[in-house]
Amino acid sequence: MSKKRPGGESLPSAPSTATGPSPDHEVPAATPAPDPKRWWALAVIALAQLMVILDGTVVNIALPSAQRALGMSDADRQWVITAYTLAFGGLLLLGGRIADLVGRKRTFVIGLAGFAAASALGGAAAGPGMLFAARALQGAFAAVLAPSALSLLATTFTDPKERARAFGVYGALAGGGSAVGLIVGGLLTEYLNWRWSLYVNVPIALAALLGAPAFLRDRSGRRSGHLDVPGALLGCGGLVALVYGFSEAEPRGWSSPSVLTPLVAGVVLLAAFVWWQSRAASPLLPLRIVRDRVRAGSLATMGLATIGMFGVFLFLTYYLQVVLGYPPVRTGLAFVPISAGIVIGATQIAARLLPRTAPRTLMSSGMVLAAAGMVLLSSLTVHAQYVTHVLPALLLLGLGMGLTFMPVYATATAGVPAQDAGVASAVLNTVQQMGASLGTVLLNTIATGATGRYLHSHVRGPDADGATLDQGMVHGFSVAYRCSAGVLLLAALVAGLTVWHRTPKHAGHDAPA
Repeated sequence: MSKKRPGGESLPSAPSTATGPSPDHEVPAATPAPDPKRWWALAVIALAQLMVILDGTVVNIALPSAQRALGMSDADRQWVITAYTLAFGGLLLLGGRIADLVGRKRTFVIGLAGFAAASALGGAAAGPGMLFAARALQGAFAAVLAPSALSLLATTFTDPKERARAFGVYGALAGGGSAVGLIVGGLLTEYLNWRWSLYVNVPIALAALLGAPAFLRDRSGRRSGHLDVPGALLGCGGLVALVYGFSEAEPRGWSSPSVLTPLVAGVVLLAAFVWWQSRAASPLLPLRIVRDRVRAGSLATMGLATIGMFGVFLFLTYYLQVVLGYPPVRTGLAFVPISAGIVIGATQIAARLLPRTAPRTLMSSGMVLAAAGMVLLSSLTVHAQYVTHVLPALLLLGLGMGLTFMPVYATATAGVPAQDAGVASAVLNTVQQMGASLGTVLLNTIATGATGRYLHSHVRGPDADGATLDQGMVHGFSVAYRCSAGVLLLAALVAGLTVWHRTPKHAGHDAPA
């Protein structure tokens, strides 16, 4: 049995054969006692989340060194990144449903162990093929690990205030992990070597593995049923095709058959996936999860936020290293303010306000702040100073993302029945991963096109000098930043129009299976 709040969110309630009290005064009789080890469980989950998010960017700064060491061609080097995103984004829904069927704690441990082994394999790579395979394995195990971690968090913390604090930490890691990856990648590359950008995952995973058996408690979910094989093939195939098409758009161009074919195939496969999910006996993605307006609005906000945000790391890395001449470590440290802003926004502001503030207020305010930071970045020139021009923008971006990510994670996973917790978490992770992939490709295409048009109109001779090339690059970045600001403002509008109620009381309880 479940009750409904405005906005369609299902809240668990104890089964009853008699007419119970009104929803506003309902006290769940079956509310479990808080787990005394729940804060240690948060530490274990946070370690795993940090490792998965960090690995999306930690290799970026190390990539030039890895390319030289392994003799990779310029055309093949993208597969160090793409192999990870393809496997991660394409297999998340499958990983979430496996967590619901097999057990979240069990799949969490399997994901951790597999991720550590794949990282060690990548660090020891003797050639490009071995590194590409290891990165794909990392993505596959991350697709099992990430939804298990988020669903364990959602079912461990049930008190609204404690839940807000826990999701504040999780949201800070989700938003700041990418920037931390750039910092760690710069330090490891400059002072050790590129292989340590992969080896670093091993001790993190081992620490989480040691804590998982002692501190994690997997609450009741579904342990019977079968895996929806047709749904897995359609959904995973569609997502892989889309991610692959987006990844090929930059080197080949949007009109290339190598881009259009997988994009069209991905759309067709996902349409077939939705049709099948409405008819399958045990669907991979129960459509009731995404039909709820509040949850759908939270997912859309997350997707738009990551589309607008992830170009920042790519563009600022090139701006700082190529235009301003920063070395890798200094480039990584330059991203510290955005990480600090995300942590403060998520843990000290959003986590304190969410129990008594509508989630849409926090989400919309955060997106407006982040859009303001993008507008500041769009005014950068080749002679800009970090403290006066870049730093204020990064602080606004960090605070805005922290204010947004924390309530999105808490709201999108609230009130989900226990048997669907893993797949609901997978949907949120999938939206974030797909948004990051799409945003990076689209914004990079916009920036590259704007740079090309600038150089075409400003270069009179056969070659451009270094100063003109820098000006063209910065111009392209500025155009992309303005587009990012527009996407973030759209995210603010979506949150304001769809996420219309407060976070449900007792959110996160297991609903009856």
